[in-house]
Amino acid sequence: MLEGKKIIVVMPAFNAEKTLQKTYNDIPKSIVDEILVIDDHSTDKTVEVAKKLGLSVYIHDKNKGYGANQKTCYQEALKRNADIVVMLHPDYQYPPKLITSMAGLIASGMFDVVLGSRILGGTALKGGMPLYKYIANRILTFIENLLLGQKISEYHTGYRAFSKEILLTLPLSNNSDDFVFDNQILVQTIYFGYKIGEITAPSKYTKESSSIGFKKSVKYGFGVILTAIKFSLQKTKLANFSIFIKK
Repeated sequence: MLEGKKIIVVMPAFNAEKTLQKTYNDIPKSIVDEILVIDDHSTDKTVEVAKKLGLSVYIHDKNKGYGANQKTCYQEALKRNADIVVMLHPDYQYPPKLITSMAGLIASGMFDVVLGSRILGGTALKGGMPLYKYIANRILTFIENLLLGQKISEYHTGYRAFSKEILLTLPLSNNSDDFVFDNQILVQTIYFGYKIGEITAPSKYTKESSSIGFKKSVKYGFGVILTAIKFSLQKTKLANFSIFIKK
């Protein structure tokens, strides 16, 4: 099913020196054509580790933010003619071995985006997700499902697979350079009628796992709700927003 499809794994990296190789080791090399690391101006040896592993590396000349990092990830993957792009954080929080399954679901043509959900299977708290993050996740997901008319288990996972078509057609350049980019791309996917699938992705939280602090989490939460409200206003033609205007 994956034959003839070029699969590129993109890793948005910031100070991932301690976990990058461990993440790389578990990536199924037999089906992945290229692994691309986008370094958002790390202050540790992330770039050195990536180069020693023989990975393709793109370095931001300054720290631009998580959303800006993803924009570069997808731009560079498309330049390399990717058919399927899988975003995997290099902090070893998500299981790289699921890349095969996620890419397969995209290749099947049944889904345009596939999410690795920490909520399906009930493993989030067992994997070490902080309780306050779990509660916030459930509240935000409930609100979004209500406003967007969906039944997605969570919108906040950083483990995603995308079809080439999605990345070529969604107006990603109009999205935030901050963390809410993660949410905006999913809301855009829903708005334009593309299909989202999910699989269970047991996560591991360690001291090396990347995570945003409380203040940034609150900012992200408000951004998520605002994005869902914009979706509703756009759908009812009460307003127009650039994130819902195709290229």
